[in-house]
Amino acid sequence: QVQLVESGGGLVQAGGSLRLSCAATGRTFSGYGMGWFRQAPGKEREIVAARSWSGGITYYADSVKGRFAISRDNAKNTVALQMNSLKPEDTAVYYCAASMSVASLKIHQVDYWGQGTQVTVSS
Repeated sequence: QVQLVESGGGLVQAGGSLRLSCAATGRTFSGYGMGWFRQAPGKEREIVAARSWSGGITYYADSVKGRFAISRDNAKNTVALQMNSLKPEDTAVYYCAASMSVASLKIHQVDYWGQGTQVTVSS
């Protein structure tokens, strides 16, 4: 059974940092794009960041550029999201996702989802 399990969410003050991690089990994601989405209450789910298997393609939403950084450890089948300079508008449930490519992730064609982890940024 394929699972993506997120960890690292929590409550932080504005300006603070959090690091989210996602561990994939049940299969290797060789060649897959992996990324992070988020969904705030009353809003649609949006892509935050994505990275290709090789690392040659990285995507960030404009709202997080310069503040968030995505990384992968292919040997460990993990992907992480370092979030700095957090703002109250970053508050959302964050989801780990995997798909055939970064391009697929960008159009929300996702093969696997994690269960989500809550990130709350207080002002």
